[in-house]
Amino acid sequence: MALSSAFRPVSFAELPGWADDDQSSAFSAFRCSAFHVLTKPYRTGSLGVDFAAFEAAYAEARSQAELGKTAARAFFERHFVPARVTPDDRSAGFVTGFYEPEVDASPVATAEFRVPLLSRPADLVDVDDANLTAGMDPYLAFARQTPDGLVEYFDRPAIEKGALGGQGLEIAWVADPVDAFFVHVQGAARLRMTDGSLRRVTYAAKSGQRFTGPGGILARIGEIPLEKVTMQSIRAWFKANPHRIDEIFWQNRSYIFFREATVDDSALGPIAAAKVPLTPGRSVAVDRLLHTFGTPFYIAAPGLTAFGGEPFARLMIAQDTGSAITGTARGDLFAGSGDAAGEIAGVVRADADFYALLPKPLVAEAAR
Repeated sequence: MALSSAFRPVSFAELPGWADDDQSSAFSAFRCSAFHVLTKPYRTGSLGVDFAAFEAAYAEARSQAELGKTAARAFFERHFVPARVTPDDRSAGFVTGFYEPEVDASPVATAEFRVPLLSRPADLVDVDDANLTAGMDPYLAFARQTPDGLVEYFDRPAIEKGALGGQGLEIAWVADPVDAFFVHVQGAARLRMTDGSLRRVTYAAKSGQRFTGPGGILARIGEIPLEKVTMQSIRAWFKANPHRIDEIFWQNRSYIFFREATVDDSALGPIAAAKVPLTPGRSVAVDRLLHTFGTPFYIAAPGLTAFGGEPFARLMIAQDTGSAITGTARGDLFAGSGDAAGEIAGVVRADADFYALLPKPLVAEAAR
């Protein structure tokens, strides 16, 4: 597979703020991927960043302990060539933010805790080209097995009205339907249980329909100006209009199912699509059809100051994806876990320049 023309090689000196960034935590995130690929290699994205070209960088990362700022920068400069990523659908790249919510939860339903988080149902099956039924939406990745074959799975309105009741799928119960919805949006959560323990749920599957965000709905019907749509403004609107929660949420037909996971390191986020724990401020979700997990991306967004108060310019590692993250220069920045991380993630909407760090052997081969 040839390397895409969407990548234009540049020098490290051309990366704005490269010398000021502390790449040591990015190295730690990259090192996580370096160990994971010993179990299962990452799929090469359609832009041609060949997974095999990372072999030397991964091998050295596995052989190193944690590196300091200077050594980490030297590591990336030794193994990679930066390349400006050409946006495919707008004049500049674009970033948003995501995080792992922390919410109070109960192991049983009570008068206070009444909104369930569900595990994957037994009749939910993966859909691919081999079993896609004629007439079904080809977007669907999941469907329901019936005696007559596969059919579209129950959507959010049907599930929240009780379509899966009585199956014992409830992992835990939360009090606020808005909190539950944002757990679905983020795909994971830490649960502060009523017995004082801390549990985690993370994505297991989804009902399969397309995601429709409440921010876009509220902007379209004139409730919140589009330029003012943030997680905070959405939450404030629902607090003022609790009687309209179902009206808005049920327009998003997609429903997420979860599985339980451990909290092995409280400093790291959940294990995501690249099968490694997310590193706050250093893991980024990208379009997995285009890009290859484990690829370092230097992202510069001068208008974004939510991370630490300075213009955003730092090295990130591609370790997650999302249904809304599509395009060559589109990213979702992982802000961390808990309320403080949510305050950051909720306001991230910024134009950004993307630079992929491409393995030197890949660039050399493309130049021949």
